[in-house]
Order: sequence, then structure tokens, then C-alpha cells
Amino acid sequence: MKSKDSVKGSANLAQNSAKAPKNGRGSKMPASKADKGVQGSKKSITKTEKGVQGSKKSITKTEKGEKKTKEPFAKSLKGSKEAKKTVVRSEKKVTRSDNTSVTSSKSRCPVSKKCGGCQFIDMPYRNQLKVKHERLEELLSKYCTVGEFIGMDDPDHYRCKVHAVFTHDRKGNPLSGIYQEGSHKVVPVESCLLEDKKADEIIATIRGMLRSFKIKTYDEDYGQGLLRHVLIRVGKNSGQIMVILVLTSPILPSKNNFVKALLKAHPEITTIVLNVNDKHTSMILGDKEKVLYGKGYITDTVCGMEFKISPKSFYQVNPVQTEKMYSKAIELADLDGSEEALDCYSGVGTIGIIASPHVKHVTSVEINGDAVRDAIWNAKNNDIDNVTFYKNDATRFMQQMADSGDKADVVFMDPPRSGATEEFLNSLFVLGPSKVVYISCGPDSLARDLGIFVKNGYIVTDCVPVDMFCHTRSIETIVLLKKKL
Repeated sequence: MKSKDSVKGSANLAQNSAKAPKNGRGSKMPASKADKGVQGSKKSITKTEKGVQGSKKSITKTEKGEKKTKEPFAKSLKGSKEAKKTVVRSEKKVTRSDNTSVTSSKSRCPVSKKCGGCQFIDMPYRNQLKVKHERLEELLSKYCTVGEFIGMDDPDHYRCKVHAVFTHDRKGNPLSGIYQEGSHKVVPVESCLLEDKKADEIIATIRGMLRSFKIKTYDEDYGQGLLRHVLIRVGKNSGQIMVILVLTSPILPSKNNFVKALLKAHPEITTIVLNVNDKHTSMILGDKEKVLYGKGYITDTVCGMEFKISPKSFYQVNPVQTEKMYSKAIELADLDGSEEALDCYSGVGTIGIIASPHVKHVTSVEINGDAVRDAIWNAKNNDIDNVTFYKNDATRFMQQMADSGDKADVVFMDPPRSGATEEFLNSLFVLGPSKVVYISCGPDSLARDLGIFVKNGYIVTDCVPVDMFCHTRSIETIVLLKKKL
């Protein structure tokens, strides 16, 4: 199938596309090597470490897109048995509560009640997994047995993407922090138990530099001021750090001296990018960017592959769990090197590129142009030539494939929290893959979609929850579906 939405890659990748098999979709992107299977792989997939065996509970996810409004969490767990007997700890006694969150008289986080971002911060980690596991069982037990959780050895400071809103108090003193739950009121935060420690230190340094450089923070009510946000992205394995300054203007006063001072305080910073957002919008990042220092991006490794992380690229925020999750997904797919694979909602191509040494060919589709450009770079950088990338809406692309009579042996899908559309699923059933690896960040939408799969001749053989967002209600789940013979 030829598509106007296929994305051209580099010259040498485009040349390889001439060798593509039928399912290369006529792309001018990298083509498959027909004989490239498991033996041809130069990359190893790390075996998944098993987490703590849960009992019966769960919740939902965060983190897709770049809206500055607070990331939504799953619905309340009020309906679950565990929610009605949540332990609330105080210094002198233990009581029962109908609330789903667990707090103590001395919370681990001084702003937890205002922030609302880490509802389980004061619940023992093993109990968090039990609560989440039970929620999953309530939703999915009619379709499968929920496996044990893949948890973390150290569930603190796991976020490699850190966002700080900048504002000021009544005296004009600069403040940085997060939005209070359900509002645009900024809660000052010095450090966060979820966030990378070094990122928090850099944000504090920037806040301390503002007065000496006469940089005013943004006033959302009046639309005045220069500095709106600071975004830090950290490569946990590479050690690289990107600082993104979101300003209302492309002009940063004393730019060179500011960059020099920041690098002197934090020589570990790899690159600094100025992003311009001059609109009255809920989006964090604007359309224009200017590199102030370094390459304008960082890289990090997952499952032996190196990936480019740009300011706007979607990239999982918990690198430790990402490695486990993708390794488990490839393990469940049980690939033999002969498959035509389809990677939907592919982001920067992570799953497809990791799977590529183990299949004949991967067709990857993603709607975000920045992510697709990074995916092309990632494939070339990892010497992968059997992945074809398309910039397209996943539903529309699947419909085009179904209309063209294309087929896929295995489908990897990682849809947004709302799950897959009905049109997407109907087209998938026309393609008729023997296996589907569904990575979900929304248990409710997953339960809905599994019901549709089952009605259309699929069975759930494996369900593995992953704790990507520790101390929160959010859950990631890997499900393997197989087509009935």
C-alpha cells in the first residue's frame, strides 16, 4: 500500500527500501532484509525482572502529551474492596478510611495534599502494588488471570522528565513548582520524591539566577513576563541532561552569560534549548526552538538500543521500568524472525526498533512528526534497516491497510489512555494478526477493548502489570492476545 503519509528517511535508508517485501507498503523508508531474524540480531533483550506479587488492586496512568494542565489520573477506586478499607496511618493508631489515598500525620512529601500527584506516597510500596493489582483483577478477571506486578527495587526519584512552572509571589520573588490539583495555582516545590534529583537541583539553580540576570517570571493572569517553564530531560543510562527554557520571547537577556553561569553550576548539562511559547495556551512547549548549547537533544539506551530524545519527543518517563516493560513485551511476542510486524502509536519507534532484529520487517506508524523524525534517526543510528516509518493517524492508517488487503503477523499497540478506536480495532480484525501485544496505560479502556477482542475471536493468554508510575494511581499493563485457530 502506498501512502502519502510515509516519511522519507536518509539516503542510504531510502535505497534499502527497494528490497522491501510486500508489507513494506511501498515506502521510501528502510526496508527489511528478508533473512534478518533472531540470529542476525546484534542486540540483546534484557530478561524482565519479576516484581512483587500483588494480591488484588490497581489504578491508571499519566504522561502523554505536553499540556501544562495537571495530568489526569484514573477514576477513583471507590468501587474496589481495598478502597473501602484503606489504611490511614497516624503516629498513635491505625484506622480505616473510605478514601483511596493514604496519608500520615507526617507525610513523606510536604506538599502532597496540595499537589495530588502521588496519591500513595505514604503507603508502603508493597501495599501500593496490592491495591493496583486488585483493581486490575476487578476489571479484567473475566478475560484473564492478572499476573504478578513488575515493580521497582527503589520506587523513588524515577522520573527522567521533570517540569517546573515558574511564577512569582506578591513581592516579585521568583517561585517554581507544580500546579495545585484542579487549578492553575502554583505550589512551590524544592524537590519531589518522584523526580530525578539532579533535575530538581538544576531547576533550583535556575530559580536562584533569575534576579541577578533580571529575568522576570511569567504572570498567567496578565500575560506578562519572560520565563514560563523549565523542562529537564535526563538520560538515565547515558547520563546526558537537556535543559529546556520555555520563554515568551526568543530573546534571553545576557544569553551567553546565563548559559555560562548555568554550566558552571552544573557542568553535567549536555544541552540547553530555548523554546518560545508566546501564546495564551495550556500547552507547555511552543513551536519555535533555538539551541543555546550542545546538540539540542540527548540520547539514552533501552534494551541495548540508543534512542534520541528531543524537547517534544514522547519518551517513557521511567527508564528502569521501560526496559523491563519492552523486554517483557518482546518476550511475550515469542518472535521467530519470519514475522511481518506492525507497531502502532509508535512514538520515537522504541518498540518497533527493539523488535526489529527478531522479525522480518516492522511497519511503524505515529502521528507526531517530531517523534517520527526521531524514530528515523534512531533506526539509522542503530543500523536498523528493516523498519518502515509512517507519519499518520493510527486509525486512518489501519483502515488504509485493511482496504488494501495487507496483512500483519503480529501487532504491537500502545494507544493513549482512552484506548483504541472502534475503527482501529475493526481494521485490525480485517488484517487478522495471529498475535497482538497490547500495552495499556488505562485499565478501564483496556477492559473495554479486551471485550471487543474476545468477541472477535481472540483470547488473552498473558496479562502482566508494570508499575511505571510508582506512588500514583497509574498503571501500565502488557497483554498478549492470540487469535483462535
